[in-house]
Amino acid sequence: MPGKANMIVVGMADLNATKSPGVLTTLGLGSCVGIALYDPHMKVAGLAHIMLPDSKAIHNNSNHAKFADTALVKLVAQMERLGAKRASLKAKIAGGAQMFAFNATNENLRVGDRNVEATKRILKEMGIPLIAEETGASFGRTVELYAEDGKFLIKAIGQGIRVL
Repeated sequence: MPGKANMIVVGMADLNATKSPGVLTTLGLGSCVGIALYDPHMKVAGLAHIMLPDSKAIHNNSNHAKFADTALVKLVAQMERLGAKRASLKAKIAGGAQMFAFNATNENLRVGDRNVEATKRILKEMGIPLIAEETGASFGRTVELYAEDGKFLIKAIGQGIRVL
């Protein structure tokens, strides 16, 4: 396992990519979605921490990493610069929780669900297979993505650790 020296922190509404032996991590995924992309042949990993599903619905949309539709395009381009091939990419996602108890029939309050739905739709449009996910529920998650083998570690308080 790589040490902390190889750990790259991806903030909220941020994204980054790395080659092996790098590790990408993002903290506090609530309704946000962590989108992990991995090229197993080139050992290139990319991670985006998106907050909202659609940049077109927001006037101030200059931060491309904030939205599912623009973050994925930017992340794939960054990974390709490191040698990844789009045709080899696989995706795993985590997050999209319903963090507060309220009437979930109001579309504007279903941010987690909408983030997951948008992420899945855009991955499909881009031809990137989604091979694993841990989404929904009502708890936050911290994730780590290992460029060496594509392991996606998910930690949640009271839920233990899962590896996708």
